[in-house]
Amino acid sequence: MQLNGIHHVTAVSAQISRNVDFYTRVLGMRLVKKSVNQDDTSAYHLFYADKVGSPGTDMTFFDWPQIGRERRGTDSITATVFRVTGEDALAYWADRLREHGVEPQAIEHFNGRALLRFDDPEDQRLALMDDGGAPFDGEIWDGVDVPPAFALRGFYAVMLSTPKLEHLAPILTQLLNFEPVGRHSWPGEDGQVTVYALNGGGPGREVWVMEEPNRQPAYPGAGGVHHVAFRVADVEEQRAWRQRLTRIGLPASNLIDRYYFSSIYFRVSNGILFEVATDGPGFATDEDPETLGQRLALPPFLEPQRTEIEAGLKPIA
Repeated sequence: MQLNGIHHVTAVSAQISRNVDFYTRVLGMRLVKKSVNQDDTSAYHLFYADKVGSPGTDMTFFDWPQIGRERRGTDSITATVFRVTGEDALAYWADRLREHGVEPQAIEHFNGRALLRFDDPEDQRLALMDDGGAPFDGEIWDGVDVPPAFALRGFYAVMLSTPKLEHLAPILTQLLNFEPVGRHSWPGEDGQVTVYALNGGGPGREVWVMEEPNRQPAYPGAGGVHHVAFRVADVEEQRAWRQRLTRIGLPASNLIDRYYFSSIYFRVSNGILFEVATDGPGFATDEDPETLGQRLALPPFLEPQRTEIEAGLKPIA
């Protein structure tokens, strides 16, 4: 059994209009789905991705305007790393971010690759990494002013913080079949980061883990990551993963039909939530590919409540 890499990353925003502006206008991602949190229909759930919403490119956000800011700390998902091609792309993004009022850090190197770190307007920790020209299975979104050669190409990795690596490592390696492939210094800090890989690692197939025993636990909020999802091909694989998880006593949700994909959820620690999500059926299930994200999309079981749901949502500026 093998997970096929990162499917999506879901984070939290308290300023959804500002969020839309940054991820679409500044980062050049496409808003491929404007929906609601299926467990809290008073909140938008927005999906930014490549042109077609390919698995492995979706950064999604829950819109919770009343929530406080995330308190940074350990036992959490601490950063989301996108991929671009070439150090020229990183230089382009450093200039573009500054033009839009975001001050990135200097271009650094981690695990032999160039890296550009920055925060979004709500202090969501992001980075871009040179993917070395690795193949990209998605479709570049050409509806923005970002040159296609420099466009974001989905995820490279996510970064976790744990107070005790000995507690998290067996879950990653023995249960989820990640392989530790290296341990490296994190730029500008004393900590060491262990790289865990799926299918040999590389773009979209890595989780980076920093052990931070002396930090307080993070507290969730705006500017923080809610969970990370990993890819499987279909529901049959997903059921097999659920059986594997529950067989060893790790609690996992039942299969949940999210309409655009199917999900199961489980915690690998008190603060870190993982999801296993299917690649399909995809975001064009209920919208024309040319007009993705332009209307409020609701799964069929919520459609009868459309009038009530729309009345409870504030328009996105």
